[in-house]
Amino acid sequence: MEPARDETIGVLVVDDHEFVRRGLLAFLDSEPDIDVLGEAAGGAQALDLLASMVSAGRRPDVIVMDLQMEPIDGIESTRQVRALYTDIEVVALTSFAEEERVHAALQAGASGYVLKSSDADDVATAVRAAHRGALHLDPLVARGLMSSLRVPTGDDPISELTSRELDVLRLVAVGMPNKQIAAELAISERTARTHVSRILRKLRLSSRTQAALWAVREGLVELEREPP
Repeated sequence: MEPARDETIGVLVVDDHEFVRRGLLAFLDSEPDIDVLGEAAGGAQALDLLASMVSAGRRPDVIVMDLQMEPIDGIESTRQVRALYTDIEVVALTSFAEEERVHAALQAGASGYVLKSSDADDVATAVRAAHRGALHLDPLVARGLMSSLRVPTGDDPISELTSRELDVLRLVAVGMPNKQIAAELAISERTARTHVSRILRKLRLSSRTQAALWAVREGLVELEREPP
């Protein structure tokens, strides 16, 4: 079914394997709500191209980024993109599902993580989720990350959180930054930031991504899998 969209999602594809890149370009460009704006064969080329695109008013919404590239890998490229353009989301694409690599990509600012062995539809789903500000992980990756979480040993960790903290956690889990959480709950951004810090401390977690995965594991929200 064709997704209902008011606008198309501009995408930049970055992969040093031409065969993979061409396949992604062909598939994504066939999606009615996705417009492929450019392609790059490496991290350095992607950063140069992105600067040119932004200057020309052709800023992409989402970058599909291969992680295994040289000399600048996809993790460092993602970090640089997110530092320069906070409104551009990145979906990490790789052949590997090692926990360490996944954590590194998410900490660098990736909004999704998709394995190259996944169906092409999964890449499109991840692009749409990233554009909405939601976290999308390959199910295999998500299971591994959720099983690796370390939380308090009490009988009911959720009882440690106040109702307001649960509200904040649900919004963190769907990818909202503090500013949007504040607007959604009619609180100040500083208060939202304080709530997030308390949530992480109570659950003994170290990042918003871990908090989001914990919320998914506990059934507070559902991980993005299909477009709404």
